[in-house]
Amino acid sequence: MISVIVEISKYVLLFLMVLFTILTYSALSAREEASRNARLRGQVAIIIIFDFAAFAVMFLQTFDPVYAKLFVELLLYVVLTEIFYSFLYKKASMALTNTMLMMISIGEIIISRLDPASGEKQLIIAGAATVISLFIPVIIRKAKGFKNWGFAFAIIGILLLGAVFALARISGGGKLSVEFFGITFQFSEFVKITFVFCVAALMHKAQTFKQVMLVTLIAVLHVAILVLSKDLGAAFIYFVAYIVMVCAATRKVRYAFLGIGGMAAAAVAAYKLFPHVRVRVNVWRDPFADYQGTGYQIIQAMFGVCAGGWFGTGLFNGSPESIPLVKVDFTYAAICEEMGILFAICLLLLCMGIYLIIINIALRLNNRFYKLIALGLGTEYAIQVFLTVGGTTNFIPMTGVTLPLISYGGSSIMCTIFMMAIIQGLYIIRKDEKADEDFLEHERAMERERMKQRGNGENGDSPARERTQGMDARTQAVKVTEQTIKIDTRIVNEVLNNNEGEIDDIDDGLSERIEKETEKSLNW
Repeated sequence: MISVIVEISKYVLLFLMVLFTILTYSALSAREEASRNARLRGQVAIIIIFDFAAFAVMFLQTFDPVYAKLFVELLLYVVLTEIFYSFLYKKASMALTNTMLMMISIGEIIISRLDPASGEKQLIIAGAATVISLFIPVIIRKAKGFKNWGFAFAIIGILLLGAVFALARISGGGKLSVEFFGITFQFSEFVKITFVFCVAALMHKAQTFKQVMLVTLIAVLHVAILVLSKDLGAAFIYFVAYIVMVCAATRKVRYAFLGIGGMAAAAVAAYKLFPHVRVRVNVWRDPFADYQGTGYQIIQAMFGVCAGGWFGTGLFNGSPESIPLVKVDFTYAAICEEMGILFAICLLLLCMGIYLIIINIALRLNNRFYKLIALGLGTEYAIQVFLTVGGTTNFIPMTGVTLPLISYGGSSIMCTIFMMAIIQGLYIIRKDEKADEDFLEHERAMERERMKQRGNGENGDSPARERTQGMDARTQAVKVTEQTIKIDTRIVNEVLNNNEGEIDDIDDGLSERIEKETEKSLNW
C-alpha cells in the first residue's frame, strides 16, 4: 500500500509544481489586480499542500517522527513569512515571496530526505535570515546615504575576502570559509551584496572612463583575492556582475567585449596556474577517463540526473546519497533523480521567473542607483543558477557553487534571502514612484481643466467671468499650483531622461511625496 502511495505521490508533486509554475507566470502577466491576487493566494495553498504531501510520503517511508516535526516547522515558517510580509509591506511583490518560499520548501524537502538533521539546521538558518530580512526593505527605503558609501562597501568586501584568504581552511582545493566558535561562514556569499552596492554607488552618477577604471580596479581586487583563494566560481559571478553593471551604466557595449576578453585570458591563466582547475576541465572533457577517481563525482551526478526519468523514482526510492557532496554541490541531481526531469525543468522555470521579476523591477526604476543594484543582484542570482545546473549536467566544468535557496549551506541561503529582501525594498520604491507619477499626472489633468474653464470665462462667458473675479483667493491658489506643477514636471522629465541621475539631487519635492507614499505602505 505504501509503495502505491509513493508512486502516486510523485505525480501529485509534479502536478502541484507544474500548477505553481503556471500560476507564477500568469500572475506576472495578469493586468487585473483581483485576478493576480487570486492566483497568488492559489500559490500559497499549493505550497502548503506540496509540503504536506512530500513530508507525508517521507514519514510513511521511514515512520520517523522527525519528518512530522519538520513539516510543522516548515508550515509555520511559510505561513508566518506570508503573514508578516503581507502585514508589514502592503506593496511588496507577493509573487517574489511565494516563489522564494516554494524554492525553500523544495530545498528543505530534498535536504531532509538526505539528512533530517541538516534539514532542521537549514530551516533554522532560513527562519533567522527571514526575521532579519523583514527589516531590510524599510532600511533600503530610508537609508538614502548608501549611494555615497561606494568606497566603504569596497573596503568591507576586500577585508572580508582577505580574512577568508588568510584564515580559511582548504576545502575542495580552495579556501572557501572561516570558522568562528564552531560556526562556518562563507564571506564570499555576503560580499556579493556589498560588491553590487559598491559598483552601483560608484557608477550611478559619473560614467567617465576614469570612473570605469576606478571600478575596474576595485573589481579586480575582489576577483584577485577570490582567485588566490581558488574560489573560482565566486570570482566568475563577481566578474560577470561587474561587466553587466558597467555596461548598463555607461551604455557602451565595447566594455562587454573587453570584459569577455579579459575573462577568457583569466580562464587560460587559471588553467595554467591551478592544478585543481586542470583536473576539473579534464573531467569535464572526459569524465569516464578516470571513472573511479576524479570523474566519479560528476559521473554519479549525471547518472542521478538520468536515473529517475521524466517523472522520478519517488522520494526514498532513488539513491542520491551515492553522489559525493550531494547536499551542497549536486542537489539538482538528487531532485532530478527522485522528483523527475519534468519537475527539475519547472524548478529552472521558477529560477527564471525570479530573474524576470528582478529585471522587470530594474527596468522600471527611475533612480539609477537602485536600478544598478537590482540589475547586479539579478545577474549574480542567474549566473549562480547557471553555474550549478551547468556543472551538474556537465554542460560546463563544475565550479562548486550552490543552487540558491535549494542547496544546503547556511551562508548561501542567508545571503539569498537578504538579496530577495533588497529586491522587495526596490519593488516598493518602484510602486511609490509609480504612485507619485500617477499623482502628478492627475494634478496636471486637473490644472488643464481649470485653465480651460478660466479661458472660457475670459472669452465672454459672463457668469463664469464674474465667478472668477469674485474668487481672488482661489485664483492665487491656482497660480501657486501651476508653479508647483511646472516644477514637478521638470523633475519628472529630468529623471526619466536619466540626466545626472537622481530625484533627490534635483529637488526634494518629488522625494518627499515618494516618502509619504512609502509611509502609507509600511506598517512599522
